[in-house]
Amino acid sequence: MAEDKRVDEPTGTEFVGHEWDGIEELDTPLPRWWSIIFWATVVWGLAYTVFYPAWPLINSATEGVFGWSSRAALAEDLAEVEAERAPLREAIANIDINELPQNEQLMQTAINGGRSAYVVHCVQCHGSGAAGSEGYPNLNDDDWLWDGTMEGIEYTLIHGIRNPDHLETRISQMPAFGADGILTDRQISDVVSYVRTLSGAEEASAASARGSELYTANCAVCHGPNGGGDQSQGAPNLRDAIWLYGEDRASITDTVANSRYGVMPRWGHRLDPVTIRMLTAYVWNLGGGETPAPEPEGEELAEAESDEPG
Repeated sequence: MAEDKRVDEPTGTEFVGHEWDGIEELDTPLPRWWSIIFWATVVWGLAYTVFYPAWPLINSATEGVFGWSSRAALAEDLAEVEAERAPLREAIANIDINELPQNEQLMQTAINGGRSAYVVHCVQCHGSGAAGSEGYPNLNDDDWLWDGTMEGIEYTLIHGIRNPDHLETRISQMPAFGADGILTDRQISDVVSYVRTLSGAEEASAASARGSELYTANCAVCHGPNGGGDQSQGAPNLRDAIWLYGEDRASITDTVANSRYGVMPRWGHRLDPVTIRMLTAYVWNLGGGETPAPEPEGEELAEAESDEPG
């Protein structure tokens, strides 16, 4: 009641009636500037819900008078970026892929785009630094199971490796010499000894000498008589120190006895051709990309033609 209200004499402000430990609270009014700002924010908030999407409905939300949405704004921004990139993307799509490295601007654009695509699609297997791991190739070196040219890498990306649902996939099958009963355990051990001598991992011995004969009879058809490998078959080079599954005796023995059958997804039905070409440029540029062999000209061409049966 009004007659019960007490007023603080020094300030002329009424007490609210709260008291704690001898301290009483005054009913001091809010500053006018604060009240103005508060009510302005209330008006602004209500106006916002009218002009912009705000109130949730069952399957959507109110569109607002302006019809603006963050998704539409993002789509517009992306469309502008794509329009800016379109000429470069078209140029990348139309150039002969083996000539792309000679065009510095297009190559750099492709590498930048490929780096982004790699982080999304490839890093899970080949690693953030593309160094790979056991069973997943290192993309930084110059050792290629298949063709390491721009054209070859693009083909691998499009068609994958050992994709059973795709006829154009890269395919190779190493016999399981132990599991299939082709060689005995002793013979496998001898072959492993010989293979390890090719890369200098083991000294020549009586076992490697026996393994050399077995290698010639069973392995040279794919890996070559000197162990240099064959990219047309996806047969690894056995003379270098690069091993996909390990160079120790146990790992090589497991490979010879049970074979390996690594699979790489094909990206031709998942990514657009330009993105695949950008990925190709990025992988090729990591350090180990090969250049295509020059086509024979003049006398070399005539000599090559004369060697053809006919």
